[in-house]
Amino acid sequence: MKVYDISQEVFGCEVFPGDPAPEKQIISTMDEGSLYNLSAIRMCAHNGTHVDAPYHFYNDGKKIDEMPLEAFVGYAYVAEHNGVLTSEDAIEILDRARKASNRASKRILIKGEATVSLDAAKVFAEAGVLLLGNESQTVGPKEAPMEVHLELLKKEIVLLEGIRLKGVDEGVYILNAAPLNLGGCDGAPCRAVLVEID
Repeated sequence: MKVYDISQEVFGCEVFPGDPAPEKQIISTMDEGSLYNLSAIRMCAHNGTHVDAPYHFYNDGKKIDEMPLEAFVGYAYVAEHNGVLTSEDAIEILDRARKASNRASKRILIKGEATVSLDAAKVFAEAGVLLLGNESQTVGPKEAPMEVHLELLKKEIVLLEGIRLKGVDEGVYILNAAPLNLGGCDGAPCRAVLVEID
């Protein structure tokens, strides 16, 4: 069984412009005579590899601890694309995913420097996708991601952002992107992994 870590290391991660960067505070160290090593962290819920809940853009939307774990864990399809993802591209990706495994078509991960267009987001939303992941720190255009977020989050589609898929081939995997159980939050960091299916 091969497991791919598709997460960014937190303290060296990519940070969306305007978000605070993660910070580590050393509280005690054994090197300085303490009985144990202890650290504290401070970070934005959207640093590095993370998931967005509907509450991120909808004040009455579900918070991260209210989202069903089934959305974050299960069969997923990795598809490679570079450039703007059109509605036609989204339809093609869903068709390939369904042919490979119908169960995998509910969680789609986009490998490459892809930007999800509003038209593509509508295709994914209408198809009943549970989770959409990409390598960028945001789904949609970096300069104006709101429309794409609104389209997907209103359907309670989990957005898995900031994944790293280098070395992962297109195909079907088992995904675990369960978030930290941060009560009342709009998103959460996660240690996303893909498991190769034998």
